[in-house]
Amino acid sequence: MTIALITGAAGGLGTAVARRLAADGRLVVLNDQPGRDVAGLAAELNGVAASADVSDPAAVSAMVAEVERRTGGQIALLVTCAARLEMAPFTEVEDLGDWWRTIDADLGGTFACAQAVMPGMVERGGGRMVFVASEWGVIGWPNASAYSASKAGVIALAKSLGRELAPLGITVNAVAPGAIDTPLLERDAAAAGVGVEEIRARYAARTPLGRIATPEEVAAAVAFLADERLPTLVGQILHVNGGTIRSRA
Repeated sequence: MTIALITGAAGGLGTAVARRLAADGRLVVLNDQPGRDVAGLAAELNGVAASADVSDPAAVSAMVAEVERRTGGQIALLVTCAARLEMAPFTEVEDLGDWWRTIDADLGGTFACAQAVMPGMVERGGGRMVFVASEWGVIGWPNASAYSASKAGVIALAKSLGRELAPLGITVNAVAPGAIDTPLLERDAAAAGVGVEEIRARYAARTPLGRIATPEEVAAAVAFLADERLPTLVGQILHVNGGTIRSRA
């Protein structure tokens, strides 16, 4: 049974990805920050809970080593769902520490996880990485400069590592979802000064499909990129957005 590490698994997209990959027969390792409980979901999915702050490279390395010790195998699939989103007008950003914490979590965390699992993938003869980016990393978004910049970095990282790691048998790709119906919508709604139903309706109105994506739909896209039968998918960015943007990156 192949081992899949999913970061940010305590809720929203990460939970949907964990459920999908477990249903596909993976042994899922569920990561989230200390204090965010994934033990119940791990028990439900016959998986493994693994706590670590992905913005801390040392903690990530220790987590991966512990997972490999407990499972007796190397991680074959990495899916980076962990994300930090804070919204504020650029003209009002005064706490640069907060700005960098978003970059460290979203981009730095993706890099740290990729770096930590790579040796095991090389040892086992290959592996797959699927990074969760964002539509906002392609087009940008008002009041989300740090998040958009970090996700643009994730897209560039997926393309760069796709080229660099393919000769080692490791494929790297990314999904760039549009709005997803997860608890993160509450941040968008608060920034816009409206309720969640209103922000959901606003995003749906700008989407050709007429609605926003469900976590399960994005999880299906992740599962597609995680399929070992598609080794020639390298450095690709899969846009899961209902048609809001098309083939721009």
